[in-house]
Amino acid sequence: MPTLIGSVQRALRLLEAVGSHSEGAPAKQLAREAGLPLPTAYHLLRTLTHEGYLRREGGVFVLGDAAGRLAGGGLQQKRRSMILDSLAHFRDVVGAPVYFAVFREGEIEVVGVSDTPASPAVDEWAEFRATGHAHAIGQCLLAQLDEKTRKDYFDRHPVVAVTPYTVRDQRTFEGRIRSLGRMQPVTERQEYALGTVCAAIPITVGDVAATMAISLPLCQQERLLYVVDRLRSEVGALLSTLSFSISI
Repeated sequence: MPTLIGSVQRALRLLEAVGSHSEGAPAKQLAREAGLPLPTAYHLLRTLTHEGYLRREGGVFVLGDAAGRLAGGGLQQKRRSMILDSLAHFRDVVGAPVYFAVFREGEIEVVGVSDTPASPAVDEWAEFRATGHAHAIGQCLLAQLDEKTRKDYFDRHPVVAVTPYTVRDQRTFEGRIRSLGRMQPVTERQEYALGTVCAAIPITVGDVAATMAISLPLCQQERLLYVVDRLRSEVGALLSTLSFSISI
């Protein structure tokens, strides 16, 4: 095990050395910078190249695609953790499950959810991305789109009854969103899940349609507007973190 750990440490030092040279560097220079004997450096460089972490071009070594994916994955995880931490904070502030979602590449995407055992999030019993007309998250996102983009969405995900309270057709849905004031919250009662009420607020993250939402059991529906107003008053402090999610 110590030998294996030592090999990993040496390989990581080589990767760091390669990463410090945008145009690449030869084996001898990399061995010197990593503090490794040249034969050891050659062996590790060949292994890292074989695995795709490095490429050899014109006698120098540069980072390969696998290294890029590794770095990107770490950054992605860091961003996602930041978002979830922020959502957890606001979950505690408003006392309800908090959701963050975006409309990306023609689809509704729930980026993060934060809830507690005592106040669980709504179960995704019908696919969120295909039922945007039924839940507050989707209604809020679709309301921010132009008619052409919205039509493209409904061509792929037609309006269907999810519960007895769901909007029945696209024309009715369009009438509903036209009646909304700009940047006003959207509320729905039992349209996606029986026994649940939800609200969502539109937020601006670059040029991407985004929303934050909350859900409550039907027996607490009198709290809905208070909770969403509390979320609106707090959300400004969260936007810098949420903007990271667009690239996740």
